[in-house]
Amino acid sequence: MNIILLSGGSGKRLWPLSNDIRSKQFIKIFKSEDGGYESMVQRVYRQIRNVDASADITVATSKEQISSLKNQLGEDVSISVEPCRRDTFPAIALATAYLHDVKGMDENEVVVVCPVDPYVQKEYFEALHSLSELAAKDTANLVLMGMEPTYPSEKYGYIIPECAEKVSKVATFKEKPDTETAKDYIAQGALWNGGIFAYKLKYVLKRAHELIDFTDYHDLYSKYDTLTKISFDYAVVEKEDDIAVMRFAGDWKDLGTWNTLTEAMEEAVIGNARMNETCENTHVINELDVPVLCMGLKDIVVSASADGILVSDKNESSYIKPFVDAIDAPIMYAEKSWGSYRVMDVEEESTTIKVTLHAGNAMNYHSHERRDEVWTIISGCGRTVVDGMEQSVKAGDVITMQAGCKHMIMADTELKLIEVQLGKEISVDDKKKHERE
Repeated sequence: MNIILLSGGSGKRLWPLSNDIRSKQFIKIFKSEDGGYESMVQRVYRQIRNVDASADITVATSKEQISSLKNQLGEDVSISVEPCRRDTFPAIALATAYLHDVKGMDENEVVVVCPVDPYVQKEYFEALHSLSELAAKDTANLVLMGMEPTYPSEKYGYIIPECAEKVSKVATFKEKPDTETAKDYIAQGALWNGGIFAYKLKYVLKRAHELIDFTDYHDLYSKYDTLTKISFDYAVVEKEDDIAVMRFAGDWKDLGTWNTLTEAMEEAVIGNARMNETCENTHVINELDVPVLCMGLKDIVVSASADGILVSDKNESSYIKPFVDAIDAPIMYAEKSWGSYRVMDVEEESTTIKVTLHAGNAMNYHSHERRDEVWTIISGCGRTVVDGMEQSVKAGDVITMQAGCKHMIMADTELKLIEVQLGKEISVDDKKKHERE
């Protein structure tokens, strides 16, 4: 089975745990098989492998998410990188061209496209396999998975099939309705459109060439920023006459808000938090190193991270986005391919950061023109390179770098350090990468 996982979005609806770099699919809130926690992307990736160990999985995502993906899925994960965000049609066209032109996949191969962040069980992935088989049999140019609706939702578009069979031709599509209209659609046998579909590579390649002037993957990538922002539904699905839909009645949740996310949490508390016995339907996720105490709360979500603290009624949490858009603050936590960092303190001429490097990983060899840096190793061991000179470091060691000095650090074990940046013009843009001498 060939799968394209769509991983996009800026993550504003799950603030403060999500931000422009750390979208919702990277938040670790689900119990993993080893007793720890895993994210949506880790969970879905693992579930696919459990059903089909040989599945060819490619993640289509923006360049801002590459580090997080490699951090959570490993360096070998296959990624179709979007140079900028251009909605789902350009993203799927680029990923399809990547499979064909870079990975050498035959144009008659079938690929299944699905979001990276649904909360689903094993039966969902077995259904994806059935969807792939339907597309391989030329059931239609596009084969969609339609979710059996459980209530008249205003959040989803609707697919109206021609008949009530498990697999049917599609009669029409409907935009996101109001509740009363949704009830009418459901009475007609309508299904939720979850953005899950299968096709042969040649079909989307043909449609892409009809709508975009490009020669191959590399040409498409080079002009990606000039493409019109348009969804796959508008560009392709609604203009295609030969479409089939396969019904799916299993567990499927779109965890797009705090309200829906907490419904999927196995525990009421994650992190250092306590609730008294009068709390009802309350969930707490605390990533800070300070305790959180909740008393007498009902239908509340509490979330604390380095980026901020949210205390909200669960229903009201669905309307968070405009308030978060109005918050002008730097990103305080991010996962990178080599580890993670958390901003601890920001002063006018200094910034203090806690950095964690995974064993065997290293920062880029780089320099800063407008700031000095001081590293204090607090645990683990590794090696630093400062202006070409390598030395071993361990807990308690202090390394000082002047502005313009080339430097990097490599972790032999998991290594944690405190980085203090000093200067009058501290900026994330003040970084120049170098080849190591």
